[in-house]
Order: sequence, then C-alpha cells, then structure tokens
Amino acid sequence: MKRVLFTATVDLHFKAFHLPYLKWFKDQGWEVHVAACGEMELPFVDKKYHIPIERSPLSKNNVKAYKELKGIIEKNQYQIIHCHTPMGGVITRLAARQNRKLGTKILYTAHGFHFSKGAPLKNWFIYYPIEIYLSSFTDCLITINKEDYELAKKHPFTACQIKHVHGVGVDTRIYRPAERNEKELLRSEYGYKPHDFLMIYTAEFNKNKNQQLLIKLMGQIKRDIPHVKLLLAGHGPLVETCKNLAAELGLQHHIDFLGYRNDVEKLLKMSDAALGSSFREGLPVNIMEAMSCGLPVIASENRGHNELIQNGINGWTVKQKDLVNFAEKIKLLYDHEELRMQFGKNGRKRILNKYAVDKVLVEQSLIYDQYWKEWGEFQWAAH
Repeated sequence: MKRVLFTATVDLHFKAFHLPYLKWFKDQGWEVHVAACGEMELPFVDKKYHIPIERSPLSKNNVKAYKELKGIIEKNQYQIIHCHTPMGGVITRLAARQNRKLGTKILYTAHGFHFSKGAPLKNWFIYYPIEIYLSSFTDCLITINKEDYELAKKHPFTACQIKHVHGVGVDTRIYRPAERNEKELLRSEYGYKPHDFLMIYTAEFNKNKNQQLLIKLMGQIKRDIPHVKLLLAGHGPLVETCKNLAAELGLQHHIDFLGYRNDVEKLLKMSDAALGSSFREGLPVNIMEAMSCGLPVIASENRGHNELIQNGINGWTVKQKDLVNFAEKIKLLYDHEELRMQFGKNGRKRILNKYAVDKVLVEQSLIYDQYWKEWGEFQWAAH
C-alpha cells in the first residue's frame, strides 16, 4: 500500500491550505495520513493522529510530540512524508531520520523563512542555523516565493533538491469577482450601504500581522472619506488591544471587528479594496484570495506582498511606516472607480495565470511523482 504522511503544527493548516493535495493523493490510490495538534475531522484522510506539538520551540510537549511521531513513522513505513509549518518541519525531519535511510522521501515546504532581507538579526542567529542543519535530512526543500528560493540556492542548504512552487493555490471558482447586483445584495445582507467604501484585511490578530497600522491609518483618512469602513476579519491574542486602540482614536463607526469567519469569499466580494499590513509574509493567501475576487490591493512592503503586487498594475506596496503614502493611495482608489476596476482585473488575471489551485497542483504533483519514482528505484536497488 502506498502511504503518505502530511504533518504540521495544527490540523487547521490542512483544512485551510492542503485539501486539494490530500484529495490528489487519494485519487492516485494512496492511503493518506495526517499528524498535527487538534481533533478536527478532515476529508480525504484515512488516518489522523493527534500529537501534542506546539508552536513554541521551548515547550516540553514538543519532546512528547517527537516521540509519538517517531513511533507513527516507524509503524507505518511511509513512502513520502510532507511536512509544513516551522515546528512541524523541525519535529518531523528529526523523527524521520532513520526511516529516510530506508528510502522514505522527506519533503518540507517553507511557507516563508523567518530569516530574510530586512529580518531582525536575531532571526538569522536562531532560525538560519536550524534550517541549514535540518536541510541535511530533507530530500526536497520547497519554497513558495522567489526571494526564499534564491536565498536557499545561494546559501549552504544541503537538501537534495530545492524547488519553487507558486504557493498553495487559490480556488478561483469560489474566490471570484461579484457583479454589481450581487455586490449590492451582499452589502444589504451584511448591513452596509451602497455608498460605503469597504476595505478588508483578513488575518490573525498577532504582532506580525500588525493591524494597529491600519487602525492608525483609518484615523488619517476618515475625514477625506467619510463613508470609509475597515473590515478586520480574524481572531488572535491582540484583538482586544486593537479594539481598545480603535476606541481611543474614536473609530468605532469606521472599523468592524468581524472575528473568525467562514464566509471570507462573501466579505471580499462586497468590498472595494484589500489591505495588508504585515511585517513578514511568505506568499499570503489572504492577498491572493482578494486578487482572485478582483480587488485592488495596497499593502506594506515585504517579500510576499512584493511578489504578488505589481505597483501601478494591480495595486501598490508602501513602506511599513509610511502612513502618508498609504493614505494617499487609498484616496486614489476611492476617487477613481475605473482605476479600481482595472487593478482588480489585472490582479485576477495574475492569479489565474500563476496562482490558481489547478496550476499549483500540477507543480506540486510533478514533485510527488518524482519522489514516488525515486522511492521505487531505492527499494529495487536495496534488494
């Protein structure tokens, strides 16, 4: 029986990003296993293992997770193991060392190195040597943006191969532009008016996503755009901090905190523009989904945003602390509906050409096929 194991820190990662790939393996006749923290039911999965892995590398639970995962790998003798997320990648590659010697192929997708151009020096001291060391236990290191790919090729990573794929893919049938009538109906359903200028950011409320920047930005533009509203979808440890900041700045009527949502595609379809404020991104799905829905995007400069957003074509990137430029770009979109429409069309076309899930699935399946073939050759040579 052909068996594949997917690992990550939490099982929500699979639901959010990897169901098409789990389905691909099932369609090819593989037995599909996943291992992560969580009890979520997932489709296309034959066996699901809950392991107590945690994001913090200092957690004692990660030692237990390592031991449990090592036993799972030794018991099931997988042909391919594909690991994701920083701690998922660390623990899996350490736990699979012996089985790799027996032919198991280990793939690791880096969803954005923590060390990169402009990253804090401490990130290079901590994460860089770890990734260099673990690359020696990796058959294929997969990067999702060009900057990480070039970095990995230039630095002493010892993975057998380094590949680049265009992210995890966007379902362009679900994330599609709305016609004017549909947009108006959605706004009515959610309590917004036709003349409201809706901007949206969907992200976890944490330090990296930096929603505080957008809240401060709203304080600058509310006078020039009286009907502007910022929709912040997501939850996280800094939700209350952000709500308090909005209250301090008197922005209660201009910012809506929407919490965790299962209807992001509807929120995007009724919006006029998408924003991004994060310090670090690999290749952000929230921006790709917004582009797929035909929204112009204005976002802070980082490698993920820079790769997706073409300045003056489908949006703009601006320097992280340049609130004046950020506000000017928003005002331009507000004043020029035709510009919004053109940027939206260009962004949708960019997604369809490179980042649609069917395109990425082809890229990823070619990698899987290669390593399935190599596993067979290894077994034949061993006997």
